[in-house]
Amino acid sequence: MLHLYDYLASGNGYKVRLALRLLGRPYRLTELDILKGETRTPAFLAKNPNGRIPALELEDGTVLWESNAILFYLADGTRLLPTDRLLRAQVLQWMFFEQYSHEPYIAVMRFWLHYTGLDEDKLRQRAKKMEGGYAALAVMESRLAAAPYFVGGALSIADLALYAYTHVAHEGEFDLGRFPAIRAWLARIAAEPGYAPITAG
Repeated sequence: MLHLYDYLASGNGYKVRLALRLLGRPYRLTELDILKGETRTPAFLAKNPNGRIPALELEDGTVLWESNAILFYLADGTRLLPTDRLLRAQVLQWMFFEQYSHEPYIAVMRFWLHYTGLDEDKLRQRAKKMEGGYAALAVMESRLAAAPYFVGGALSIADLALYAYTHVAHEGEFDLGRFPAIRAWLARIAAEPGYAPITAG
């Protein structure tokens, strides 16, 4: 059985858990508290030398890490990853966008506000983080105003990658009220058979 090392509040971990649930793949969950340094133990570092969750241990003992790489592995050969060469590249395009233009703003603001608090340095960065997050949301809104999903008119791991932190963007004080296409897309994903909330193990 697949063995997932995760932290339930993590959006990056949630991407993987959501994919597993939508695909009906059973898995065993070990939760590690990132705030207590549980991903920095010798035992876990032997599995993921980068010391981060999620990490997915396969049946043969191989360990995959980096959430979007895990998504790509799980989705191969399923409805969540197109077979067409261009569409697959577009899936990766949106997943790279998520990691470089979305997560550093929306996820970071959520983490700061809910887990670490805002010290003087973070307060100085706050306006830039909010600006970057709203810029990413505007790009997403433009795409979703023209199509129900990010790639090929169907749900894919591009959507799951972006859903994870977008659906809790309000926890980083981002207002989704101005983004009707994003809100409709969030509702479509939440209506998927097998869907579970971020707090579900």
